[in-house]
Amino acid sequence: MELLAAIAASAPAQALKASFWVYPLVNAAHILGVALLVGAIAVVDLRLLGAFRDVPAEPLAAAGVPVAACGLALAAVTGMLLFVVKPVDYAGSQIFLAKLAFVVLGLVNVALVRRSARWRLLAAGSPEEADGRLRLAALASLLLWIGALVLGRMVGYFL
Repeated sequence: MELLAAIAASAPAQALKASFWVYPLVNAAHILGVALLVGAIAVVDLRLLGAFRDVPAEPLAAAGVPVAACGLALAAVTGMLLFVVKPVDYAGSQIFLAKLAFVVLGLVNVALVRRSARWRLLAAGSPEEADGRLRLAALASLLLWIGALVLGRMVGYFL
C-alpha cells in the first residue's frame, strides 16, 4: 500500500490530477488505443472464424497485426498513466483486476496463435482455412478482448 500511495503522490499523478486537459486527453488516447486493438483483432478473428471468406487472411493479418500492436502499446502506456491517478482504488478493484486478467489471457492467446503452424501458413498467404484449434483460439480472442473492453469501461463507472 505504501508503494501505491507513493505512486499517487508522484509528479506524473499530480500533473494528471491538476490539469484540465491532460487527463481527458490521456483517457481519450487510451480509448483510441483500445479501439485500434480490439477493432483490428476483431477483423482478424472474424476472418479466422469464417467471415469475409472472399478476403484472403494474409492482407488482414498484414494490416491487422501491426494496428493491434500499436493499439496495445498506446493502451498500455496511457493505461499506466491513468492508473497512477488512483492506484490504491484500482489495485483494490475486482473489476480492474479482472480486466487485467483478461488482457493477460488475451496476450497469452495471441502468443499461442502466432506460434501455431496453421496461423503462419494463413498469414503467409496459404489458401487453406483455419482449423478447429485456430477457430477456437479466435473465438477465445474475441471474448477475451471484448471482455477486457467491457470491464475497462465498467472500471470507469464504478471507481
